[in-house]
Amino acid sequence: MGIGHTIRRIVRRCGYDVIRYSPIKPATARIVRILDDHDIDIVLDVGANAGQYAKKLRDAKYRGKILSFEPLISVYKELKDNARNDKFWDVYNFALGDKEETALMNIAGNSYSSSLLDMLPSHVNSAPESKYVGQEKVEIKTLDSLFSSLCSRTDRVFLKIDTQGYEKNVIEGAKESLESIDYIQLEMSLIPLYKDELLFNEMCIKLNQIGYSLISIERGFTDKDTGRLLQIDGIFCRF
Repeated sequence: MGIGHTIRRIVRRCGYDVIRYSPIKPATARIVRILDDHDIDIVLDVGANAGQYAKKLRDAKYRGKILSFEPLISVYKELKDNARNDKFWDVYNFALGDKEETALMNIAGNSYSSSLLDMLPSHVNSAPESKYVGQEKVEIKTLDSLFSSLCSRTDRVFLKIDTQGYEKNVIEGAKESLESIDYIQLEMSLIPLYKDELLFNEMCIKLNQIGYSLISIERGFTDKDTGRLLQIDGIFCRF
């Protein structure tokens, strides 16, 4: 009998149970369950930042292909470094939107709140560290212009969009590609946080109109002082 087994028996006699700690959050586990159960071949990671989302998928044992898109050069370098030893993880240094152009992207103090849209006071008040500290010129492409070179007709595709209010623009630039995309995960605000963004109800209506239904909701950004939920992540399935 090993020492570990003996310790577990003693602890249980005291009225406690011992379980193996898992760093995988339930939300990530549910996403990976969807990816596995529906044989998803490719995850399009739009708004990748330094690759946090992709790393969570790998930690949860997703082994399919991941394509990550991050326009800010300083963050892209970190993303590229994180993906360097993963032959099924490709990274791209541009944004996705509704038109092919260059634009000034606002750089947030916490990096991951950076956006092509103006940040509203409601966001800054809830997360002062997210306040914009600069701008950078970035390249924007549409998913429709790239999709055939990234995915084949037989691929099952999961599209994740975390672009700080710019989600509707990504979708507008993917009108033709959406026919080949089985699932969409995106961040949605419950109150206005970025100028001109679609809020939760509006986004649900938009996605329903183009053939997707909401199947899962996860808690997102919360105001630390009031406890008010400001953003959620939703997963939509093509019906």
